[in-house]
Amino acid sequence: MKECARKCYIYNVPCAQSDCRLHLDYEDDLNCTDIAVYKHGEMTLQQIGDRHGVSIVRAKQLVDEALLKLKKTLSEENTI
Repeated sequence: MKECARKCYIYNVPCAQSDCRLHLDYEDDLNCTDIAVYKHGEMTLQQIGDRHGVSIVRAKQLVDEALLKLKKTLSEENTI
């Protein structure tokens, strides 16, 4: 967990760093993706969609794209 997320979690205050790549406009999780994952672990597509303001279908597309990028990166690392 990033240092800023750790501070927000300890003091239970929403993160104000909206320029952070992990910022999430979802105050229940203190506006932080790291905190959301720490608090909830694996999440359903509905939960992901709610946090990002997208539909379940779009959340599935985003997850699939992220997994594809991860597989590609891991594949490239194994060939080096």
